[in-house]
Amino acid sequence: MTNAKFVTASDSLDSWRDEVLTGKPPTFYKIADSGPLARIEVGPKLITLFGGAPGSGKTAFVMQSVVDALRLNPTLRAVVCNIEMPPEVLLDRQLSRLSGVPLNFIRYRTLNAHHADRIDVAMGTIESVADRLCFVRPPFDLANAAAAATAFTEGHSGGVLLVFDYIQRIAPPGELGDKRGNVDATMSFLRMFADAGAAVIVVSAVGRQKDSKGRSSYSADSMNLASFKESGELEFGADDAFILAPSAEESGIRDLKHLKARHTEPVDISLRFEGAIQAFEAIEPGTTDPHGFSAALNELWDRTDGGGDSWD
Repeated sequence: MTNAKFVTASDSLDSWRDEVLTGKPPTFYKIADSGPLARIEVGPKLITLFGGAPGSGKTAFVMQSVVDALRLNPTLRAVVCNIEMPPEVLLDRQLSRLSGVPLNFIRYRTLNAHHADRIDVAMGTIESVADRLCFVRPPFDLANAAAAATAFTEGHSGGVLLVFDYIQRIAPPGELGDKRGNVDATMSFLRMFADAGAAVIVVSAVGRQKDSKGRSSYSADSMNLASFKESGELEFGADDAFILAPSAEESGIRDLKHLKARHTEPVDISLRFEGAIQAFEAIEPGTTDPHGFSAALNELWDRTDGGGDSWD
């Protein structure tokens, strides 16, 4: 007969009460200075899941979150395992976002003197976090990602953020025969990373769902927890699960649907997406100012000592 292992509530009461009344709150790594995005919980022992259709901007959103987390949390290190885009392309996008210079000028290397000041300031921002950001090189499997993270964070006493983009193509140890089994196994390993103290962001592909009229769609209204591809352990293992989808009501707006919140109340966030510079800005509830995004960019430019000209 197996020995039963349990603890009574009364045995735990004293330590639990002391922790509630005098203990420290959980640690979170802010991914935005303020507003709705600052309330997204990314932190040690947490898995935060983001999904989105092809072209929805999920990688742009996650990399914006990573770079801003590094900027706002000076002891944090981030390890990014992205199977679709090399580091140079990801950095191009961040340079565009931080400078406000359209991505086409950066991608095709056609910058001119008009861009110089903004590019210099944005380069400085990226350089300030570059030694705390690393990118996993092939092979894109869990063993290599874990080895890279271990090497990059050895002797580091600050926080660690691990990013996997996207999970359906990151292989776990061994072959499990089908895609869902592989994803379930990968998610189980990521939970172990989180339990060891890492913050984990997972990016997932999603499948089309039937909308209210029975049409196959990627619209925000049709997305739910079952939309994650090889769904199962994904939504079960995540602490928070979001899907980024185009708004059904307004062009250029993305709805970040908060489908699962293990520790809080789920709250959807509306985002304005500026595709030319691959930047997202949260829309505060009740805000209808069409120039809100330009104003936010001007504010960011002022904070980075760009000064002078406007984003408009």
